[in-house]
Amino acid sequence: MSNNSGNVLLAILTGAIIGAGAGILYAPDKGEKTRKKIKKNANKTKEDLTKRISQAADELTKTAEEKKVDFEQKLEDTISNMSYKADDIIMTLEKKLEDLRKKNAQLQK
Repeated sequence: MSNNSGNVLLAILTGAIIGAGAGILYAPDKGEKTRKKIKKNANKTKEDLTKRISQAADELTKTAEEKKVDFEQKLEDTISNMSYKADDIIMTLEKKLEDLRKKNAQLQK
């Protein structure tokens, strides 16, 4: 979850809590009934927040796992590519060495 998504989620939850609280406080109910409503809404908001945090954590875990798999694949591809290039370099060097040995043998005759 990006930082902007987190900020938006926090703003929405804050607005919902403030709106619910203001609505309850201005409702024409007795104190005991109002306190029960506040407690009920607080518990509902807590459950909703817990659920959203759990979903965000699951999404973050999923994204991290996908990035890990992607990184591992790219690393494997890079190592494989480097191995082929190393083989090419070794073959070229071996060919040059063989050519030098032939020239050296001719010069020593």
